Amino acid sequence: MKRPILIGSVAVLLVLLGAAILYGIRMKPTIELGVGYGAHVICSCRYIGGRDMESCYNDYEPGMEAISISENEAEKRITASVPLLASRSAQFREGLGCVLEPLPAEDDR
Repeated sequence: MKRPILIGSVAVLLVLLGAAILYGIRMKPTIELGVGYGAHVICSCRYIGGRDMESCYNDYEPGMEAISISENEAEKRITASVPLLASRSAQFREGLGCVLEPLPAEDDR
């Protein structure tokens, strides 16, 4: 009696895991775009606007809640990421503003 429940539970978990992986693969370009946008917006808010990090989160668009932000104050760099899927950094450069760091070449990814 317990064995069919166990097999069914494992099957459901495998289907859910497969669906999550497919969703991540399909959404990767959108997520990469979102982390680049997030890094640039927060960098501009912090280093051009002079605002604190907490107020900069108000500049996020709806749906960007999954993007995590980290700051390297010494280098004036903001990194936005969605763990295991995408990461992008923007650095403030005098005279240029906040500049997104280049993506690695396709061969390096």
